[in-house]
Amino acid sequence: MSTIKVKDGTEIYYKDWGTGQPIVFHHGWPLSGDDWDGQMMFFLEKGYRVIAHDRRGHGRSSQTAQGHDMDTYAADVAELTNALDLKDAIHIGHSTGGGEVIRYVAKHGKGRVAKAVLISAVTPIMAKTANNPDGIPMEIFDEIRQGTAFNRPQYFQDFTLPFYGFNREGAKVSQGVRDNWWRQGMMGGIKAHYDCIKAFSETDFTADLQSVDVPVLILHGEDDQIVPYQITGVKAAKLVKNGKLITYPGFPHGMPTTEAETINKDLLDFIKA
Repeated sequence: MSTIKVKDGTEIYYKDWGTGQPIVFHHGWPLSGDDWDGQMMFFLEKGYRVIAHDRRGHGRSSQTAQGHDMDTYAADVAELTNALDLKDAIHIGHSTGGGEVIRYVAKHGKGRVAKAVLISAVTPIMAKTANNPDGIPMEIFDEIRQGTAFNRPQYFQDFTLPFYGFNREGAKVSQGVRDNWWRQGMMGGIKAHYDCIKAFSETDFTADLQSVDVPVLILHGEDDQIVPYQITGVKAAKLVKNGKLITYPGFPHGMPTTEAETINKDLLDFIKA
C-alpha cells in the first residue's frame, strides 16, 4: 500500500496512477478514495495522472482520534501534494471533499494548483446560523451524529437511498452501488466519521471561496437530498472570482457514480478548456 506519514504520525493512504497532468480526487463523508473509481479509470485512459487519497480516519488511512477538522484535512493534502511534488494539478472534491479542496487551494495551493472542481459540495456552509438563516437546522446533523455513533451499520445502509436518489419513484436501484458505499463507510473509524459531521456542516468556507484565483467549476444536482444545491452550489458560485456553475435537473448527491458519463464529460471539457 502507498502511504505517507504526516507530521502528527497519521498515515494517509493514496492511489497514484499514470502520467501527465495530475488530477487529485477528494472523497466525501464517510467514504474513501474508492468512491472515485468511475473518474479514476476515465481520466487515466485519457492520459492524465490520477491520485485519490483516503482522508484521515477514513478508508485505509490511520483511524486517528484527532485532527478531524478542515484545517487538518487540508494540511494533510498539502503534505501529500508536496511528497508527490504535484504541480499544475486539478483538484476535484465531492461533498465534504469539496470543502477540503477549497480550503487546501486557499491555504496551501499557491503555485501548485491549475483548477478546482466542487461537486455536490458543502461550500460555503451547510448549517443554519445567525449569518446563514436558510441553512439546515442543527437537529438534522444531530440525527446524523446519533445514527453514526450508535447505529452505524444500519444507518449507513439506509443513508445510501437518499444519497443516490434510490428513494425516488421509478429509480433504478443498484444494490452493488449501495453495498460499495456501505463497504467504504464501514472501513473507516467511527470516531473520525462522528467528528467529521461537525467539519462538513459547520465549517464556513466563504473566505476560502473569495480568496481563490484559479478557475473553479461547481457541479450540483438539483435533486440533491443530502446537500441542497440552492444553499450551497448556487451561493458558492457567487463567491468565487472565476467560477462556473452547472446544475442538473433530477441528479442526486451521488451523481459522480450514478451519472458518471455526464459528469465525466463536463469535467473533461473544463479541464481541457
